[in-house]
Amino acid sequence: MKKLCILFLGFVIIILTAFGSAAGGGDAPSRTEYLRVHIRANSDSAEDQAVKYLVRDAVVEAITPWVAACTDKEGALAATQAHLQEIESVGESVLRENGFSYGVRAGVRKETFPTRVYEEYTLEAGEYDALIIELGTGEGDNWWCCIYPPLCFASVSGANIVYRSKILELIEKFFGE
Repeated sequence: MKKLCILFLGFVIIILTAFGSAAGGGDAPSRTEYLRVHIRANSDSAEDQAVKYLVRDAVVEAITPWVAACTDKEGALAATQAHLQEIESVGESVLRENGFSYGVRAGVRKETFPTRVYEEYTLEAGEYDALIIELGTGEGDNWWCCIYPPLCFASVSGANIVYRSKILELIEKFFGE
């Protein structure tokens, strides 16, 4: 009975905290918590757009292991900056394999972006840190997503993201399950 009372009290506290946050008592995620990625095609031609997606797939595959190890945006930002040459090399390899002679430039910088929606996430318009990958002139339509948190990598690369509940882990530990 004592365990049940403690569990119930914990549940009530969690619910009150959640309602307090939803009612404006907590801070909504801000643009400072995201590290975006944009891959800008050379042009809007069908060929340049198609190779942009091939570059995307290769870059996402290359960066997923080190991004998955990051526990915060600062770690993802540092890891991304440390791998810029690798990102460019991956992109250039894809371009060469597909007969394109223009280059790839990768850099991390703050840029202003319009509001974008990705599934249940809305990234408000504003200035964000972003990995910008420009293919050739970089004047074509772009593909975007987030490196941190990794909002799109599972659907692009086939990687599995496992969500855990710290609360459930504590409850299971408490009851010895």
